[in-house]
Amino acid sequence: MKKYNFDCVIDRNNSGATKIENLDTLFGRHDVTPLWIADLDFAVCPDIIDALRKRLDHPVLGYSVTGDDYWDSIISWQRRRHGFELQRSELAFIPGVVKGIGYAVNFFSRRGDRILIQPPVYHPFRNVIVGNDRVPVENPLIFDGKEYRMDLEDLQRLVEEEKPAMMILCNPHNPIGIQWDADTLRAVAVIAHKHGMVVVSDEIHSDLVLHGRPHIPYLSVSDDARATGIMLAAPSKTFNIPGLVSSWMAVSSPKLRTPFYHWLEVNEFSAPVQVSTIGARAAYEHGEEWLDQMLDYVQENIRFATEFCEREIPGVKVVAPQASFLLWVDFRGLGLSQQQLMDFLLSRAHLALNDGTMFGTGGEGFARLNVGTPRCVLREALENVRDAVRELK
Repeated sequence: MKKYNFDCVIDRNNSGATKIENLDTLFGRHDVTPLWIADLDFAVCPDIIDALRKRLDHPVLGYSVTGDDYWDSIISWQRRRHGFELQRSELAFIPGVVKGIGYAVNFFSRRGDRILIQPPVYHPFRNVIVGNDRVPVENPLIFDGKEYRMDLEDLQRLVEEEKPAMMILCNPHNPIGIQWDADTLRAVAVIAHKHGMVVVSDEIHSDLVLHGRPHIPYLSVSDDARATGIMLAAPSKTFNIPGLVSSWMAVSSPKLRTPFYHWLEVNEFSAPVQVSTIGARAAYEHGEEWLDQMLDYVQENIRFATEFCEREIPGVKVVAPQASFLLWVDFRGLGLSQQQLMDFLLSRAHLALNDGTMFGTGGEGFARLNVGTPRCVLREALENVRDAVRELK
């Protein structure tokens, strides 16, 4: 078994990296540690690079077809990794999960329609809804100070009263890191099917479930889920290849799938890009050992960050994630307003983190921290927070 080195610090300057290039625009300064956007600071699995390099050795980049081996790699990965059976007819390529959400919003709803979200949640959900002249309806998660859960009673009420055309589900949930259990997903599906609501399930973090937990795809839990669901996924977060834009969707219901996929096809929204499919296939066929080692490393980073905060930074708590390399960090114990908190993290701790309020209701007092980075970088970042808190007190 090959051993991959996740301790290596890679200089991402001058590589077009969003997390570096957008610091001045979004944070007003460049001299901070960027632990905000959800990509990894780790070298990509070499098999992916080798597959891309091999194709680029050919001197012609003309129109290309997508072979069955690309689709087979997705089907095999889902079966092998999650015990979930997909059929080729259920699958379509999409150039990004958020774009896939946008396609679904535009096809299955009309201007003025209600679309349900569960804040605090990935902020592009709201952006896509509002930007397409739809109306967001909020079903906030319930937080008991330690764990989050879905408010199913409120969900039922909102669906009956607001009659949303769609719900955008985050499974696993970003930024909280919850892998929804089968009973919760089944309850959502019952409500959706009864009221004719389409459920778009963003499962981009599905391969990043931690500590041996299973991922539970929305489409897998019941007939109601298969009748209402659109699953969106990608190898991009899993293998640190978002720059390849290699996402896909699965729709089980022919009633939903046939007209939707026809619309995607005639508009060439679902036309695969060659480098995307080559990279994705290599990831799914050869990247499993890399992924397992990366998840072990991230789990240790999460443990390190959690214990460091408990021991060294009173007033700062990590909400234990069940999936992903993103930490939802509770800073409310510092007694700062949200503006003061973000100014403090940026100016005193020299960290660029995602403002909790960008994820909507329930985000005040929180920030999202990316631990998908070498441990020495994470250690220095947390030490900066500790030292800044001591000065604050």
